[in-house]
Amino acid sequence: MTGRRSNEPFFWSLFSGGGMVAALTLPAIAILLWIAIPLGVLPGPTHERLTAVVGHPLTRAALLGVIVLSLFHWGHRFRFTLYDGLQLHHLFGLIATICYGGAALLSLAAAYLLWSF
Repeated sequence: MTGRRSNEPFFWSLFSGGGMVAALTLPAIAILLWIAIPLGVLPGPTHERLTAVVGHPLTRAALLGVIVLSLFHWGHRFRFTLYDGLQLHHLFGLIATICYGGAALLSLAAAYLLWSF
């Protein structure tokens, strides 16, 4: 069999990884930033403390992982929303390029911003 190999398993793994990371981290971040700190349960972080935490390379790598996987999760979900939901079958290649290309470009921008300060 000399058919072309599909790249779908790669993008499905990014989709599932992004969904898992988002499901595990984003609710905790939302509870901290939108409930615990505004209600005074926890003290708000100072600028110096946040700079020190985000300045650590492991924190930057973890943040980048969450951002990149979440972006590719969005890209895959949006691609199939346009393809299957809106029935834009004739634009399959263009939609895939825009969605995954956008996720890749935004991932590069996030990496640049995380490592430039």
